[in-house]
Amino acid sequence: MAPITTHNWPEKFREVFGYQASVNFVLLGTAANVLGIKALINSFHSIICAETAHIHVDECGAPEKFTGCKIIPIVTDNGKITPEAINKHLHWFGFEHHSQPKVISISQPTELGTVYTAQEIKELADLAHNHGMYLHVDGARIANAAASLEISFKEMITDTGVDVLSFGGTKNGFLYGEAIVFLKNGLDTDFMYYRKQGMQSASKMRYITAQFLAYFHHNLWLQNASNANRIAQLLASEVSKINEIKITQEVKSNGVFAIVPKNIIEPLQQEYFFYVVND
Repeated sequence: MAPITTHNWPEKFREVFGYQASVNFVLLGTAANVLGIKALINSFHSIICAETAHIHVDECGAPEKFTGCKIIPIVTDNGKITPEAINKHLHWFGFEHHSQPKVISISQPTELGTVYTAQEIKELADLAHNHGMYLHVDGARIANAAASLEISFKEMITDTGVDVLSFGGTKNGFLYGEAIVFLKNGLDTDFMYYRKQGMQSASKMRYITAQFLAYFHHNLWLQNASNANRIAQLLASEVSKINEIKITQEVKSNGVFAIVPKNIIEPLQQEYFFYVVND
C-alpha cells in the first residue's frame, strides 16, 4: 500500500472515481457549486434545480452573480426532481429571447434528506445529455448518500453519467475543504482561471489534499457517514414515538425533518441545536 502523501492524490481520486476524473480543490461548498457549474456554462444559459436546492436557497445569489445565469427552480415535495418535471422547462432551444437550458443540478442527498438512487441519477444524466446539457451534483453530503445506498462513489457518480460533482468533506468530518470532480475530459479546460478569479486558490491547498487522502484511507469516509446515518435513524425512531411530532420525509441519510408544535421550538433550541425550515 502506498504511503499517504499529498503527492499521490491524483491517483487516489482516479482510483475512487475512474481514470478520467480531474480534481480541483476549493475552500468552501458554495465555491465548489458555483465554480463547478461556471466551468460548464455561459451567462445566457440557465440552471434547472429543485426549489429546495442549496444553490437556489442558501448561497445568497452567488450562482447568479458569478455565472450570470438564470436559475429555474422546480417544485418538489421530497427534494428530488424528475425527468417529467424537468421536461416542462426544456424548450426554446436556439431562440435568442430565452435563456438556454444547460445544466441540471441535483443535491445528493437532497436538502430534505432524501436520496436519489443510481438509476434515478442515470435517468437525469441521460435526459441532460440528450439535450446537449450537463448534470451537476451538489455532493456536500455525498458520503451519506453512498453509505445509505451501500454503493461506491464510482457506481453512484461516474457510472451514472454525472458530468461534475461538488464533493463535500466539511459535513463529514473535515475542518474545511471541498473538491470539484470533473468526470469528462475537457470540462476543466479553463477551470484554473475561474478558481483564481473566484478567490479559491489558496497557498496551503495541500492541507485540503491531506484531509481527502486520510478520508479515503481505510474508508474513513464510510465510517463517518454510516455513523451519522445511524444516529439520524435512531433520532427519527425515538421522535416518531411522540404523537405531537410528525416526520415529514423518509430518513435516508443524516437529516431528520419533522413538524413540531410551535410552543416547544424555543425550549428545545435552548438545549439542542436545529434549524427551523418553515414557521
